[in-house]
Amino acid sequence: MKLRYLHTMVRVKNLEDSMRFYGLLGLEKIRQMDSEQGRFSLIFMAPPGQPECPVELTYNWDGDDGLPSDSRHFGHLAYEVEDIYKMCQHLMDNGVTINRPPRDGHMAFIRSPDNISVELLQAGDALPPQEPWASMENTGHW
Repeated sequence: MKLRYLHTMVRVKNLEDSMRFYGLLGLEKIRQMDSEQGRFSLIFMAPPGQPECPVELTYNWDGDDGLPSDSRHFGHLAYEVEDIYKMCQHLMDNGVTINRPPRDGHMAFIRSPDNISVELLQAGDALPPQEPWASMENTGHW
């Protein structure tokens, strides 16, 4: 029996904020489906050249009061990055909190506007520790 990855779905409260956040990570919109009857939009975003690895942003037009306040039941999304320090600096420069800084030069965690945990992993070997990351404390939950 074959199994093929399709996508990861996350519900979002503010489509614009969420698309901006995933765009800061480098994801691009590859597909959109709007359902007038169901009153929802599905936005698929993926890393450039990797359309087979999308995250599906599900946005309910009339709100989603059923969305948990802390989406910890979900786990996390994980993305490999070329330079974890540059990516974390880019995200910080754009107002994203680095919840678990890359002190080890290998791993960091951030949260989306909808409280989805996102793990960033350094491609290849860990980078040598460097400031300000090496001494930066955790912020909130990750």
